[in-house]
Amino acid sequence: MPVPLRVGLVAGEASGDALGAGLIEALGKLAPGARFFGVAGPKMRAQGCEVWEPAESLAVMGLFEILQELPRLLRLRRRIRRKVEGARPDVFVGIDAPEFNLGLARQLHAAGIPTVQYVSPQVWAWRQGRVRSMHSSVDLVLCLLPFEKRFYDAQGMRAEFVGHPLADQIPLHGDRGKARDALGIPRDAQVIALLPGSRRGEVSRLSHDFAATARWLAQRRAGIRFVAPMARAAAREIFSRAVAETAPQLALDLIDGQAQTALIAADAALVASGTASLEAALCKRPMVVVYRLGALTAWVLRRMNLVKSRFFAQPNLLADRRLVGEYFQEEIDPATIGAELLAWLDDAKRRAELEGEFLRMHENLRRDASASAARAIMLLLRPAEAR
Repeated sequence: MPVPLRVGLVAGEASGDALGAGLIEALGKLAPGARFFGVAGPKMRAQGCEVWEPAESLAVMGLFEILQELPRLLRLRRRIRRKVEGARPDVFVGIDAPEFNLGLARQLHAAGIPTVQYVSPQVWAWRQGRVRSMHSSVDLVLCLLPFEKRFYDAQGMRAEFVGHPLADQIPLHGDRGKARDALGIPRDAQVIALLPGSRRGEVSRLSHDFAATARWLAQRRAGIRFVAPMARAAAREIFSRAVAETAPQLALDLIDGQAQTALIAADAALVASGTASLEAALCKRPMVVVYRLGALTAWVLRRMNLVKSRFFAQPNLLADRRLVGEYFQEEIDPATIGAELLAWLDDAKRRAELEGEFLRMHENLRRDASASAARAIMLLLRPAEAR
């Protein structure tokens, strides 16, 4: 009888946990009896992963924020490396969290363990020199976005575009009326969704910007409403405090989770850079995307010219042009952003054109990502069986 597949995984945060859970389920279908273990969250645990450390232990953002946590992260990585080397899995899969996973993968690769990075680090956008070290760290990169594979192909690295799991989960055509009914929002209201991020630092840096923009809009558009889906309790506390200080009279529905429902219910959205901007695009909503880092981190990125990409908003990256507004650091201005959101609300023709662009984007990203990623891993490990 064949020996069951053994897979070591390290997933960062809630998004990595969701990706990991889908991958475990898909690999289990291709390799019945497979065993999974490593750094995981509750969704991966529910799929049968043995949890050595919780996924949220890797939740750090920004160059200097990482530096503050570096001693703890290095201790954690040493501990995980020893355990993975002792377990000798058939493959190690690092899920997102590249600052943690690529260093770990390099050590495991040197120890003779095949390594995979699921979710490309943004080497195409900044610190492109990192791709040189990836050659000796990773046997395969699983890319969620098509332009990432093209970048690795040019660098001579093995990579596969597997599609994005969000594109599989979100319907091609959302029902706005049904979404509003689910949230108790009047069908005839003008609604802006506010998504200030999920990490504590991110929400802290953006909450007052979001509240000030919402206040600017409310002062100029009678009856406008806002819905803000909160990823976790800490984010809700930070954001609600900022709204109470900056816009206490705001007509705001603050909800737990349900980001996709809120986006489908909305007419437009203000979102923090990252997956939320892609989520808004897949829900076919016009948006403005903002990105605010710690002041020192932003200064270093600019001073050392580390950023190479023209855009940071995912819809703009996918289109390779400015489909939606994006604003960074001191560019974040409530009047500028508010005026852009009002323009989207008032131009039905332009909204319809954007929705068509987003639909085409959605169809291209819909590849059954978990199954595609599992097949790519099996092809790496067992080429004859996977074909």
